[in-house]
Amino acid sequence: MRILISGICGFSGSAIARALAAQGRGYEISGFDNFIRPGSEGNRAELKRLGIRLVHGDVRAASDIDALPACDWVIDAAANPSILAGVDGLSSSRQLVEHNLGGTVNLLEYCKRSRAGFILLSTSRVYSIAPLAGLPMQVAEGAFRPGGGALPAGVGPMGVTESFPTSAPVSLYGATKLASEALALEYGQTFDLPVFINRCGILAGAGQFGRPDQGIYAYWINSHLRRRPLKYIGFGGKGHQVRDCLHPSDLAPLLAAQFAAPRTDALDRIVNVGGGAPSATSLLQLNDWCDGRFGPHPVASEPAPRPFDIPWIVLDPSKAGRIWGWKPAIPVQSILEEIAAHAGAHPGWLELSAPLG
Repeated sequence: MRILISGICGFSGSAIARALAAQGRGYEISGFDNFIRPGSEGNRAELKRLGIRLVHGDVRAASDIDALPACDWVIDAAANPSILAGVDGLSSSRQLVEHNLGGTVNLLEYCKRSRAGFILLSTSRVYSIAPLAGLPMQVAEGAFRPGGGALPAGVGPMGVTESFPTSAPVSLYGATKLASEALALEYGQTFDLPVFINRCGILAGAGQFGRPDQGIYAYWINSHLRRRPLKYIGFGGKGHQVRDCLHPSDLAPLLAAQFAAPRTDALDRIVNVGGGAPSATSLLQLNDWCDGRFGPHPVASEPAPRPFDIPWIVLDPSKAGRIWGWKPAIPVQSILEEIAAHAGAHPGWLELSAPLG
């Protein structure tokens, strides 16, 4: 089976490529990357050592995609993943749309020509901001938890389900991914292509390129270890905001099951893929872990939130378990230890992946 991965030298793409290669199923893996993300060049040598074919290409350039050899499945792991993309002054809104949505269109056209299946790595940020921000919250053990009032449909004990609203606003970033989902499903229906949408929570692990607006686990752990300034932003400035996390290599068993799925319209195409409630961690809890690992480090406070911030989002992956028999295998403590070990071995990681200017 021939598998093509977009953004293969990014954190998620490279981790998925390594995990698929390690399964020993005889996959013929190739991928392309434009190497504009700081640190992505460092993954090239290891992937080539594993026999993975790499091509320099930009998902936004249709001519680059047209030149790629045919494959059986495309995994779309190329994206600008920042919730502040297009509004932070570091990238334009047009660039965001061209990258996240235009790139998906180019890949779908490629799938149409190659008769290839398509798997989109989407995001929890397709879920509506207003109802998420309006959930009744309580603080327990230094972390927000839904409670103290009636919860809306789409939120349960394990987190947010796929039935939660996706109406605007979801941020420009979330909108590009939601539009990509819709187009992928339409291409699949119109041209009889197998398509699956995996809505990921925060992906985290060693080698992630951390910044305050993305890769928060890597950013926080590296910053804490190096005694760099850290700040709790928004929601009173106490660090109670919560996310779940997932190691991207945990996606490999799910992807293998999707590759082997029968071509039938009866399959549900959209699932949440996150660490769920067992991995849910607040910034305060993350910092407490870092204090225990590296020694105490003070954190500043800025009570005012940033645009698009929400206090809590945890993905319920139960549906993926029912359909695919999938569940996360790597616990959050192992993910944190992996990042910490990598941070200790790479003292210049912050400068490489998140230049301070």
